[in-house]
Amino acid sequence: MILDKKLEDLFLNVSCRAALSSFYYVGKKDKVSADKAAVDSMRSELNKINMKGNIVIGEGELDEAPMLYIGEKLGTNNGPNLDIAVDPLEGTNFAANNLPGALSVIAVAGKSNLLNAPETYMNKISVNTSDVNVVDLDFTVKKNIFNLAEFKNKQPNQLTACILDRPRHKEIIEELNKLKVNIKLISDGDVSGALLVTEEKYGVDIFLGIGGGPEGVLAASALDAFSCKFQGRFLFKTQSDKERAKNMGIENLEKKYELNEIISGDSIFCATGITSGDLVDGINIKGDEFISETLITHKSTGLKKIIKIKQKI
Repeated sequence: MILDKKLEDLFLNVSCRAALSSFYYVGKKDKVSADKAAVDSMRSELNKINMKGNIVIGEGELDEAPMLYIGEKLGTNNGPNLDIAVDPLEGTNFAANNLPGALSVIAVAGKSNLLNAPETYMNKISVNTSDVNVVDLDFTVKKNIFNLAEFKNKQPNQLTACILDRPRHKEIIEELNKLKVNIKLISDGDVSGALLVTEEKYGVDIFLGIGGGPEGVLAASALDAFSCKFQGRFLFKTQSDKERAKNMGIENLEKKYELNEIISGDSIFCATGITSGDLVDGINIKGDEFISETLITHKSTGLKKIIKIKQKI
């Protein structure tokens, strides 16, 4: 299913408005209200779009409303059947404490073209090449780094790896240090972390480590437009996590997902800055107008750029 080019502006407006709504809570030490503002705005704007929308990546279940919950139906119920993945406020701590990198993120694809990812952890890896033999989740850190260095005609000490700053990554970080790889540690926001491999200007050669499963699906949508490599494998800690995954249609709990198994066909992705970060600048209010900056991709049209727009509040 090819998504209509007109949808680009509609979904761009969704993420911009959600970012603006959350921006009013930046630095207020209230991540719940910042998140709720983004959620409420995103729901309101999505319901204006002529579509039969279905949330497949959201922020919880039906009984956890007012979050945009998995299975929620959105839109006017006229138009195309679309699967939607959302993270209305990625980086709740960033927004609450006025730190760089808070985003409002949405991805959309045709019905059944987005992996229905459970709320669990995912081991991930991304690089800016679609070559199948360069990096792999099943390779050691050392092999991935040496392969990537050879592919890029660099030494390991000329590479930069982005990874979440978590105790669970202690061994990976130690190995990267042994290899003298430059490390970019991020405290949160692994959607944007994965996307830093898309352009040379961000100075990141590889993203790896364990983060959120839903965030992996969101990042995959944009990475697909950039012809990047992405792999993910869900990690299930409890029996209830495993049962829930099976109920969502995931039969092989050990499966390593390739990019085209996470997102298939056409897709549109928007990530609008709330606070300025590595990826995009944050919201800037001037009088009765606001300026936003969004990374937007649309696979079928080849659109992949950062768009800065001025709108009335």
